[in-house]
Amino acid sequence: MNEETVQDLPPSAKLVLKVLEYNGGLTQKEIVEKSRLSQRTVRDALERLQESDVVQKDIYIPDARQNLYQLDVETEADADAADEQSAALLD
Repeated sequence: MNEETVQDLPPSAKLVLKVLEYNGGLTQKEIVEKSRLSQRTVRDALERLQESDVVQKDIYIPDARQNLYQLDVETEADADAADEQSAALLD
């Protein structure tokens, strides 16, 4: 995940990003409950995060009418690689 991309996001999108980081994959309804943001705000934040390739949308198996939102797998790998690079520099 590019830090510039995250810095350019509105605060609501950053909050949704953090909720997904802490809780893993969630439906839009679950994100609304955990973030206490309005449904419209969460929907807009998720659209922005998807456009930035930070979040991916999948089918929610228990209820196919809903979508499951989770951090993009490449985004998590990039974050892990960045952490390893930082640790190597500190050694």
